[in-house]
Amino acid sequence: MNGSRIAAVGHYQPAKVLTNEDLAGLVDTSDEWITSRVGIRTRHIAGPDEPVDELAAHAAAKALAAAGLNAADIDLVLVATSTAVDRSPNMAARVAHRLGMPSPAVMDLNVVCAGFTHALATADHAVRAGGAARVLVIGADKMSEVTDWNDRTTCVLVGDGAGAAVVEAAEESGIGPVLWGSVPEMGHAVRIEGTPARFAQEGQSVYRWATTQLPAIARRACEQAGLTPADLAGLVLHQANLRIIEPLAEKIGAVNAVVARDVVESGNTSAASIPLALSKLVERGELATGDPVLLFGFGGNLSYAGQVVRCP
Repeated sequence: MNGSRIAAVGHYQPAKVLTNEDLAGLVDTSDEWITSRVGIRTRHIAGPDEPVDELAAHAAAKALAAAGLNAADIDLVLVATSTAVDRSPNMAARVAHRLGMPSPAVMDLNVVCAGFTHALATADHAVRAGGAARVLVIGADKMSEVTDWNDRTTCVLVGDGAGAAVVEAAEESGIGPVLWGSVPEMGHAVRIEGTPARFAQEGQSVYRWATTQLPAIARRACEQAGLTPADLAGLVLHQANLRIIEPLAEKIGAVNAVVARDVVESGNTSAASIPLALSKLVERGELATGDPVLLFGFGGNLSYAGQVVRCP
């Protein structure tokens, strides 16, 4: 086994749905104001009794079931999140406990909105290096817990949820080489900091950076997989804002790809956004097994990571 592949995916969102009309009752905003600027119409919000690891465990259980595996089959759990409240136990350990795993290695990765694609690359590397046979990779965030609900520029963006993928050893690689990096001098443009921690961003700076710098990086990720953007069947970008996703997709040149637009109904779920959107495309049958899909995360730290994967 010289490669790795995504065997299955799964996702989970809390039951409570917050509409633009609901938000208009909380802050000075409207459905027209929100949709015209960010394209979001609804988002799912977790309750106080729904912690990050619970969201993650629900998505993970669905991915395991889709792969036909038991919790004991997993030997490494990676959870990408930036909204873990406690330092220890980490989210991966708590997910492993919830699912009844006997003795997996457990690690959290905090790369904010690009967390899942970083974690997926880490899983790929671990499998190909022989450090793990099956890895559970989860992106989960409870953004509602770090949001200032009096700030209309940020509270209209966020949602809660989780997405997961099972990565396993394969004879041929189904996960392409990762292209990752960051712009440290602009790391302050997306922040979750302070006491209590609060999400803030410099929206115009992020928009300009994403729409001008990221298309070339995304095309290089395709090149590393031996493909052109026109070869892609799917394009799953971080679901930050529809007004970023659409011009970015056009500039990348994925003219034949199904473009994920889950942000419209889920909002920005940070590290959860890519696996959540991918899982929904698979569930709806919009992508077929073996289809080449570019996953591309970007955001906090002004980090980015992308790779072409074969759809499970």
